[in-house]
Amino acid sequence: MRARPGEQNGVGPAGQMAVLGEPPKDEAVIAWELICKQTSGTKRDMRVLVIEDDRQLARQVTRELQRAEHDAIARNDGAEGLQAALEHPPDLIVLDINLPGLDGFSVLQRLRADHSTARILIMTARGEVNDRVKGLKAGADDYLPKPFSMNELMARIEALGRRAATPTATDLLIVGDLQMDVQHRRVSRAGKVIALSPREFDVLQVLMQEPGRVFSRTELCERIWQRQHEYDTRTVEIFITRLRKKLDSGFDTPLIHTLRYVGYTIRPPVELGAKQGA
Repeated sequence: MRARPGEQNGVGPAGQMAVLGEPPKDEAVIAWELICKQTSGTKRDMRVLVIEDDRQLARQVTRELQRAEHDAIARNDGAEGLQAALEHPPDLIVLDINLPGLDGFSVLQRLRADHSTARILIMTARGEVNDRVKGLKAGADDYLPKPFSMNELMARIEALGRRAATPTATDLLIVGDLQMDVQHRRVSRAGKVIALSPREFDVLQVLMQEPGRVFSRTELCERIWQRQHEYDTRTVEIFITRLRKKLDSGFDTPLIHTLRYVGYTIRPPVELGAKQGA
């Protein structure tokens, strides 16, 4: 997406992507950079697809990714980006919303309909909350408002890559008739395979690792995004709503439950029935 009238893209000190008048880096950005430095040994090379119509910005992002030893390519319109993602599935996609040919929302929906497991970070105009919510509902894993610092973009990309690569102690999680194969990132209920986006999988994994425990929105945010969450609280609600729709479709008994003003928990149906009878 190109800069608005009165704004100018540029590169600041230490490779920062800046717009004239951009406020100083806040504590959240500093925290992200610190996380990356502390966990740099766990970084893995990824295939990253950048779909951005601003050619200069696309080149800058691609160069930064390549400097970080990732295999990065760029496409400058939605149709070409979608074709590249389907023909050579990437590990992660940096996706602008306002694209020519096919907008970012359409690309995102087509990828998730095709069961793409790529982690998708969408870029939106600062203040466009509706776009962020719409993107998360459509299957995005994270978002970054423009203008942004290049350091923050790289930190978010590295964090998404680490979560995909981090092994877990338990490869098979079971709650009632719901099973999660952590290693192969597969979920099924009563033998029925359920397709989840990477972020949906992450949220469900946190819940299934401690069934019966109630997680507040803040705790879920910190577990999934690895920092104090700066988004609207609807972000967590969106992922829980998406999970409920997918997990409970065709079943009489829901697994994820809300404790009003407290948070969310997952419990097997038998445990719920026993509690009600007590």
